[in-house]
Amino acid sequence: MHDAWVGTPDRPPSLTTDQVAAFVELARHGQIRRASSGLGITEQGLRSRLIALEAQLGVELYRKGRGLSRGTLLTERGSRFLPHAVAFLEGARSLCREFDIDVGRQEIHIAASQYLIRYVLIDVLKAFRIHAPDIHVRISTMSEREVEQALLNDRNVSFGLAAPYEPSPDVDYDELFSMSWSLICPPRHPLAGKRRVRLAEIAPLPIILYERGSTGRQHVLDAFYERDLSARVSLETTSTETIVSMVEAGLGVSIVPLLSSGAVTRGRRVAVRPLVDSIRPIHSGMLTRRGEALAGATARLIEFTRTRFVRG
Repeated sequence: MHDAWVGTPDRPPSLTTDQVAAFVELARHGQIRRASSGLGITEQGLRSRLIALEAQLGVELYRKGRGLSRGTLLTERGSRFLPHAVAFLEGARSLCREFDIDVGRQEIHIAASQYLIRYVLIDVLKAFRIHAPDIHVRISTMSEREVEQALLNDRNVSFGLAAPYEPSPDVDYDELFSMSWSLICPPRHPLAGKRRVRLAEIAPLPIILYERGSTGRQHVLDAFYERDLSARVSLETTSTETIVSMVEAGLGVSIVPLLSSGAVTRGRRVAVRPLVDSIRPIHSGMLTRRGEALAGATARLIEFTRTRFVRG
């Protein structure tokens, strides 16, 4: 097979949505069998579409050997073609919707931190379901660093939602909101009686922090370090929900970012106190691959999400 695109500027390759959809499904599932099942066709039918697509483009899009993992399945040209293939399908669906043609279910894969899923994304998706019931959303829970890695390494991830410490130069960051920090402690704890608390008062106490690699943990440790203090980390965990439960159980105190709505600690047996010392706020937003043109269902959800926060 020649390593060159077939067609000219005046006469581009004759691609069909069936051919392109076969390739996108193969990239998504990593296996011929699972991709054909996802499309409801035979394995031979899927292979036929892929053969026709490669013939039209004049390049090899995927490796044909057995036992290949999803990460090694696509060739270099295949990896480059994938985002364009996704945009091609989304553009075709958009055109069909314009003329009231049923295009079936569309899927968006989001990688997001547990905090933002629990306290932000669920409410957004509840409203989006009414706005666009034809779009299926798949969510993967990850740490902030994992969200960036998934976005850069897996083209099936449409966008990320996280609080990156320092966003990668390969992603675009669109901020939605920021959160300040507060101390949470058991209601009968000595610090619960104070109006505001200093980090120096927290330093001698066992503190519960987010796990290593999280943006929140780094912000807190940086604040202690800047004041020549050391935090006595007694427990580490992934989620804010778990931290609140641990504080309720009397296992320590914690410093967490809280939404102004009070949703995180409402109804929980913890005292919330503001801090005297400043800690770098948690800035949360959407992450997309730099330079990638977003269209169709992904663009609709991103714009819907952004609009809700602008109005809020």
